[in-house]
Amino acid sequence: MRAAAHIHSSEDARRLARRYLPWMVFDYIDGAAGAENGAARNRAALDAMPLRPRILRDVSERSLATTIFGASAERPFGIAPMGMCNLSGPGADLMLARLAVRYKVPHGVSTVASTPLEKIIEVAEGNAWFQIYFSGDGTGTFKLVDRARDAGYKTLVLTADVPEVGRRPRELRHGFKMPFKIGPKQFVDFALHPRWSLTSLFSGKPQMANFEMPGYAFDRTESRARADWDTLSRMRDAWPGKLVVKGVLDPEDAAMLKAKGVDAIQVSSHGARQLESAPSPFLMLPKIREEVGPDYPVFFDSGLRSGEDVLKTLLSGADFVFFGRLLQFAIAAGGEAGLNQMWDVLTDEMSIAMAQIGICKLDQTSRQ
Repeated sequence: MRAAAHIHSSEDARRLARRYLPWMVFDYIDGAAGAENGAARNRAALDAMPLRPRILRDVSERSLATTIFGASAERPFGIAPMGMCNLSGPGADLMLARLAVRYKVPHGVSTVASTPLEKIIEVAEGNAWFQIYFSGDGTGTFKLVDRARDAGYKTLVLTADVPEVGRRPRELRHGFKMPFKIGPKQFVDFALHPRWSLTSLFSGKPQMANFEMPGYAFDRTESRARADWDTLSRMRDAWPGKLVVKGVLDPEDAAMLKAKGVDAIQVSSHGARQLESAPSPFLMLPKIREEVGPDYPVFFDSGLRSGEDVLKTLLSGADFVFFGRLLQFAIAAGGEAGLNQMWDVLTDEMSIAMAQIGICKLDQTSRQ
């Protein structure tokens, strides 16, 4: 699509997506908890960290390659799990899966993905991790865990920072629901965004595809508050592959997770969508790194908007990071071409920043 050529930054993608998407969909993707001060606070923390330029170093040959769980990845950033991605554009889940194949990076597949988890890992050629919530009494949760294992997933990501779904006023004002409901307010919204509406109508209403199985009807408002450390132990016993716990913001929790046999943690505030008063994940990252030691895998998401943000996060203690919203905005703005353009922008931003601070490889970030 021609719009892809106009994406030169994440803000370009967001601006274009805002024109195209219905208000309800845009605010579902873009919104955060409360008055959104948590999102602003984390963004301010990232902006406040300077990068120190160095000169007269040969940085002509640079590589963004790294490893994650022993596997090669062509970028130090992957795709965060995001629910109902096909709202941003028909087929978005599979666009992300194809991107994961191209760069050998993890595609986080959400519990509430719009495409069956089996189809996504097939298209991603194994470059996919399955993200799980513990809901209700856990019966349906462990059915999904078994299903992911049978589909060939090797890494399970337990999202632990949603004991109750956070209040996001922008969603509430628009009456956003999952499963998708259309009332008079939504009808007017869609009518004012005909390109999105007609395309989505032709492709079929986005569904939560992983719940089309007997005995498990998804309820987004169902409490997830029963999960505890015994739940984690059950999950660890049930899952033969790598287990990541996402949503960690406390050093003591990080240390306990390490002691309980979790293979990696993901420092995250859920994109500031859960607790408005949560601390900035970026500021907690160095403290968590210090607590778990230099060799334990620490991943990061929340608030990242550029390749420079990636570099700052790696310098602050992360081993690998994940992008979320901006990839959906790029899809909304320009389809698969927009997604690929956004990925190239992030790559260029990071490579140029590496040159500016005088490093050629990512293993040099620990020496800055």
